[in-house]
Amino acid sequence: MPKVSIILGSKSDLPVADRAISILGEFSITFEISVASAHRTPKRVEDLVKGSDASVFIAIAGLSAALPGVVASFTTKPVIGVPVSGKLNMDSLLSVVQMPAGVPVAAVGLDRGDNAAILAAEMLAVSDERLAAELLRYREQQAEKVEKDSEEVLAGV
Repeated sequence: MPKVSIILGSKSDLPVADRAISILGEFSITFEISVASAHRTPKRVEDLVKGSDASVFIAIAGLSAALPGVVASFTTKPVIGVPVSGKLNMDSLLSVVQMPAGVPVAAVGLDRGDNAAILAAEMLAVSDERLAAELLRYREQQAEKVEKDSEEVLAGV
């Protein structure tokens, strides 16, 4: 059973999804992935969401980025929206963050599939001690990397 369902608005969003897939793999989180358009295949979106056993959804879309909101309309499970950059960055960003009252979508920055996966892991870790411990180690590794970067910068000055 996948813990996370990743839905792409189009195949061109795959590079953003790859960032999420990489992080989910680091945490051994199972996932499913599919392509469904909120505008062109709304019934497919509904069927995917209602038929999924996933605990968290990541919806990745650009342009008007309606996909995260449409996914959220079919479930009470957490939905994380990832706006995809392009010629109209503000359109996709605002479409994800400006959801109407009662249908929330968590939002991460443009193209931040990696942050969406980390947020999904944090949501799952609420009831998974193993995952919570892995997230703590991940944060510690991130801090160590910053410390190392700082030492390298200082050594080069």
